[in-house]
Amino acid sequence: MPMYQVKPVSGDMEVDLPTCMYKLPSFHASHGSSGSPEHALQNGEVDPAVKALEARQDEIMRKLYELKAAVEGLAKTVTTPDADLDLTVSSSLSSSTTFKGTTDLDALLGKDLGALRDIVINANPAQPPLTLLVLHSLLCQRYRVLSTVHVHSSVTDVPPQLLSCLGPRHADSYARHMFQLGFTLIWKDVPKVQMKFSVQNMCPIEGEANVARFLFKLLAPYPSDPAAATLVDSWLDTAFFQLAEGSAKERAAVLRALNSALGRNPWLSGPEFSLADVACYCCVLQTGSAASTPANVQRWIKSCDNLGHFGPAKRLLQ
Repeated sequence: MPMYQVKPVSGDMEVDLPTCMYKLPSFHASHGSSGSPEHALQNGEVDPAVKALEARQDEIMRKLYELKAAVEGLAKTVTTPDADLDLTVSSSLSSSTTFKGTTDLDALLGKDLGALRDIVINANPAQPPLTLLVLHSLLCQRYRVLSTVHVHSSVTDVPPQLLSCLGPRHADSYARHMFQLGFTLIWKDVPKVQMKFSVQNMCPIEGEANVARFLFKLLAPYPSDPAAATLVDSWLDTAFFQLAEGSAKERAAVLRALNSALGRNPWLSGPEFSLADVACYCCVLQTGSAASTPANVQRWIKSCDNLGHFGPAKRLLQ
């Protein structure tokens, strides 16, 4: 028998307990109800909030790839005296080339181990290396080149045309793995052009002529005939040591030699365009003596212009 009795607070009532945590509209609803808001996102449409989130994620990933590319680019130069960099511009060009023969990047630059193989060049803005700009343009026609321009702290004032001498920034510059070759030009107060490919374990190559020889080998092999190869090297040295740096008397002698050689062949090394033509044309252009050259040299200059390879060098002097 209970000690005391309590009256019920309420009468009998039924409580509707849930059978699941969340309720969702049926995925098997008829097409007739597809116009209702609750089914709109189940028929191929995407929630605008999801679209905005995906766009934001893509933008974040793009910036991360771009930051990664910048860090990897700086890592190429941080082990050299060129670690103090202030400005970056990048470019890539595309066209056709007249050079014959093929070259193997792995044979010339070593096996690709996953990192972008970057050629780092130091040049003085007071003496822009026109030959290297032309060869850079030709490299962009043969390979996928990631090109960047930096300014070293030893240089205080660089003209705008030198900052954009390699062309506009490439749209995919943040994805370094998409390129075969890196071309880094650093405007720096140096007495001669310097180049390094492996910045950690190689001595720099000095002199515009020697750097031009290296870059040209990435485009086409040197002539297999020793006499032909020696002729190209001879014209290269003549261009840089006598035509570009010589006295007025030496320049006049070189122009006479050019006129005589071009009277026998269309190009300086024979029937084909070569590095000798690139070097001599750029030096003639840089000395400002193109308008007063002999007849055969004038014809040769027009032939070089028709190839379209010398646009970067001519724009730089304008």
